[in-house]
Order: sequence, then structure tokens, then C-alpha cells
Amino acid sequence: MIEIAATGAQMPLTPVDIQTFTKAPDRERLSPVAIKAYRKIVEQWALTNAEAATLLGVSESTWDRIKRGAWDQPLSQDQLTRASAAIGVYKGLRLLFADDMALRWPKLANKGPIFQRRTPVDAMIEGGIPLMLETRRYVDAVRGGL
Repeated sequence: MIEIAATGAQMPLTPVDIQTFTKAPDRERLSPVAIKAYRKIVEQWALTNAEAATLLGVSESTWDRIKRGAWDQPLSQDQLTRASAAIGVYKGLRLLFADDMALRWPKLANKGPIFQRRTPVDAMIEGGIPLMLETRRYVDAVRGGL
């Protein structure tokens, strides 16, 4: 129970159903939007089919189906996490740079400590989900968001 100060009335606390990538209904609802955003990012970052597929955690043939709009299944928890990380990096870069550097940065060699002179895309491909999330945190930190 929670008491409302102005009236003294008490209201029961109801549990909030938190959205996660583990629940099938959440994945079904979020997947179409995530796929649409990810396809746009792939296009704007000029990723190859192999890069796009690997970053999303799917085979190239599955990526071809997704790209064509011939995919009607929800993404897995890992795939949604990957898409979310890419979307976060994209958004952070758009906030950080006012020019086309936001679109070029992912494919430029980077001296940052987590990239080791690789491009962020190559580093994220090699490092998988952990490095994708770290890249997102890095971009947010550089732009002062952390």
C-alpha cells in the first residue's frame, strides 16, 4: 500500500510488468521496429551483407530475407540486444556529430582503447555483444551522456 499525502488515501501497489527481451510477447512486439531501424542503420553505415549479418547475429541468407522484408519471425534475445546496441551507437553518434561523420565513424579506423586501431564495426564484429555494448557506452561517454 502507498499513502497519498494530500488525501491520506491508500492505494495498493501493483507490480509493473517490465519489458524485457526474454519474453516472447515483448520480442514479437519489438522485433519489427528493431528490424526496420537496423536495416536503415545498415544502409546509412554502408555495411556489407556479411557485416550486417554478423553484427545482428544471423546468417547471410537470413539477413537477405530480413533485408527483403521476407522475415516474419521475432528476433531472439541476443539479436534484439545486438540491434539495440547498434541503434544506441547510431543515436549517440547522431547526437555527437552534426555532420556526416556520424555515418562515417563506424567504418573509420579508431585509436580508442576498445578499438585497437580497428574500425568500430570490425571491433564489434570481433567482440560480439560485449563490445557492441561497450561501444555504445563509449559513444555515450564521449558525448557526455554518462
